[in-house]
Amino acid sequence: MTTRRSLLTGLAAGLGAAPLLATPGLVRAQGGYPSRTVTIVVPFPPGGGTDVLARILAQHFQEQWRQSVVVENRGGGAGRIGLQAVQRAQPDGYTLMVTSTGGIMGLAGAGDGTPFAVQDHLTPISLIAAPAYVIAMHPGLGAKNVAELIALAKQRPGEFTFGSSGTGAASHLAAELFAAMAGIEMLHVPYRGTGPALTDLIAGRIHLMFAPPQTVAASVAAGQVVNLALTSERPSALLPGIPPASTTGLPGYAAVGWFGLFGPRGMPAAVAAKVSADAAAGLSLAATKDRLATLGAEPEPMTPAAFTSYIDADIAKWQRVVRDRNITLQ
Repeated sequence: MTTRRSLLTGLAAGLGAAPLLATPGLVRAQGGYPSRTVTIVVPFPPGGGTDVLARILAQHFQEQWRQSVVVENRGGGAGRIGLQAVQRAQPDGYTLMVTSTGGIMGLAGAGDGTPFAVQDHLTPISLIAAPAYVIAMHPGLGAKNVAELIALAKQRPGEFTFGSSGTGAASHLAAELFAAMAGIEMLHVPYRGTGPALTDLIAGRIHLMFAPPQTVAASVAAGQVVNLALTSERPSALLPGIPPASTTGLPGYAAVGWFGLFGPRGMPAAVAAKVSADAAAGLSLAATKDRLATLGAEPEPMTPAAFTSYIDADIAKWQRVVRDRNITLQ
């Protein structure tokens, strides 16, 4: 799946698109890891959600490690170019990567039934955040909750349309999982980003979007779009008043897109554990939580072992959706 390109970019501008350099006057750490510059690769262009989160972590790391931390954007190939560069890097902890569900789903592909094992390709270090989408609806549909939406869709089979930021994107697969679990059929309309999809949603040319909440916030405030439900299992303190779909008509439904920190395959366990612990420390800071909140995200750090299990289970889930819905990934 592709990255959440429509997350707010203001924070990225505030941190700057240039590499982050160590603050002058900092005393370099003596011995141990890290003893020189660390590079965090982002396999997508500057300004997107993955880039923003990488720069938040990089700023914390360089303050904690007293070393230069450089964020390097290596976009292209739907994330494959940057990912392959990380896979080729020395697994010594000096090349890291922040990527999204989409980047790893692209690595896993649709699958042939063989379980995907992320540790065969990369070293998972920590989950950063797993923000929910909102099910954004044109108000003309009139549904007041997910149960009513499903009932309407069953009365009008094949008529409902939903937009996404592209085939195989999180916004696409979240809707396909919803349709499969609800027993309804909806027509997928892919766009080049969530912005054009939102334009058509407001105009009534499509009925639904499964979108990052920031993408539709202004339109919701203007009464042009309705936030019907969250795609997470639990309510979000950052989005009060929007119930999960699982509690308003579709039990068991959950679809989030996550962002995580990785290294090349074969990183020493001690180095991965240190980076993971230091990331968790940074994500626990009030200032970091405030920054993530502007993106509709809450920090969710994990140990390398827990993150490895999380990824493999999540990718298996999406591979089933891709196979069962006959989706061709781009």
